Amino acid sequence: MKTQMIRRVLRFVLWVTIAVVVFGFAVMILWNWLMPALFGWKTLGFWQAVGLVVLSRILFGGFRGHMHGSMGWRRRMQERWEQMTPEEREKFRAGLRHRCGHFDAPPKPTS
Repeated sequence: MKTQMIRRVLRFVLWVTIAVVVFGFAVMILWNWLMPALFGWKTLGFWQAVGLVVLSRILFGGFRGHMHGSMGWRRRMQERWEQMTPEEREKFRAGLRHRCGHFDAPPKPTS
């Protein structure tokens, strides 16, 4: 049991290391190929490219993989919604309207 956990951790560390190396080299090669020729900017080293990948991850939130968190939230909310009575649903909608604005379809114009 313990050896299996150690193997999982080592496998995870190996994949993270491979991902860092691959993304770092990809960014470095693409940057050094495009940016100096297009804009006259300096070339990057490997660690600068890895830093750029990390910075872009922090700023833009990429590399999320599968969206387990948001899908889990949606599933939980749907389960709660299905368990609500019609009165509870209307009370919930009224609370959303009060906090966030109008959520229903716009009223039909009268002729």
